[in-house]
Amino acid sequence: MHFHDGQIPEEYRRYVGRKVVFLIILTILLALALVVAVSLGAANVPIPAVVKSLVGMETTRQTEVIVWNIRLPQALASMLAGAGLAVAGAAMQSILRNPLGSPFTLGISHAAAFGAALSVMLLGGGIMTSNTVGAVQITNPWLTTFSAFAFSILAAAAIVGVARLRGATPEVMVLTGVALGAFFTAGTMFLQFFADDVQLAAMVFWTFGDAARASWREIGYMTAVTLAASVFFFANSWNYNAIDAGDETAKGLGVRVEWVRTSGMMLASVLTAVIISFLGIIGFVGLVVPHMVRRVIGADHRFLLPASCIGGALLLLVADTGARLMLAPHVLPVSILTAFMGAPVFLWLIIRGGRT
Repeated sequence: MHFHDGQIPEEYRRYVGRKVVFLIILTILLALALVVAVSLGAANVPIPAVVKSLVGMETTRQTEVIVWNIRLPQALASMLAGAGLAVAGAAMQSILRNPLGSPFTLGISHAAAFGAALSVMLLGGGIMTSNTVGAVQITNPWLTTFSAFAFSILAAAAIVGVARLRGATPEVMVLTGVALGAFFTAGTMFLQFFADDVQLAAMVFWTFGDAARASWREIGYMTAVTLAASVFFFANSWNYNAIDAGDETAKGLGVRVEWVRTSGMMLASVLTAVIISFLGIIGFVGLVVPHMVRRVIGADHRFLLPASCIGGALLLLVADTGARLMLAPHVLPVSILTAFMGAPVFLWLIIRGGRT
């Protein structure tokens, strides 16, 4: 697009300006939500004390322990998971040109659940032990995590492999994902049928997505993968815009459609696999957030992808905080709340979408 004398039309400047303002507002809301999330809990920490602790100023020993050892890791894990799942969902919806594209609907989550169940049954990775407070813990979480990750990647590789054989069309990828989801669900049910009650409890416990499981080490891994994947998706935002106009149009503009589709699908799957294998299954975030953001900011991926990233982090952080407080002193896994929230929100978006 060429403009005379280097002038950018006022209308385009306003178009970009509105989207940038929305991104700034989302970022401010996320920062505020983080401070509030760290402040609230069984022992409330005043917001000024939280801010002091976060910026490295002197506070009490108790405040330091609550903020840095308990609340902040959980809040950061939920933000990273929300950002990663939402940006992966937004990329998948574009790559597949299908509004139902998400890690949850393409069978990747089901493959992770099967991997974790297999680890519990055959590798002894998840035999449960009740500790003094009666909670349940997985004795070898790294083995279970690795097994869940491996099967997620296997499912993603199968989707991409079938797409390569049949041509990487959106329909082939979606149908392969649905078939794999059904297959891995059947496999998990088969293992559960033969599991004893302790193993069954371990399998069910693992599938509950819970941000409280992540330590600083897991947060480090999740940060690295989420950052790398997000940078890749942002760098390809123009390609995704072109693919939205149709494969033939994109090819006419010089986009290597099959490569963009395959590489994007694989990276979105790796990102999802890392998050799910550490935290368990958190559904609906990757499906709903891109739709919510798209209604406000439009379908331009230069803005949709960063907005999905920040919006996903905000949604899951708020949901996780709500899940912690809702039935206090009992802590509800965040995946239960996102499923309850996600279904009505998605139905509402469908109904609204039909009217506009």
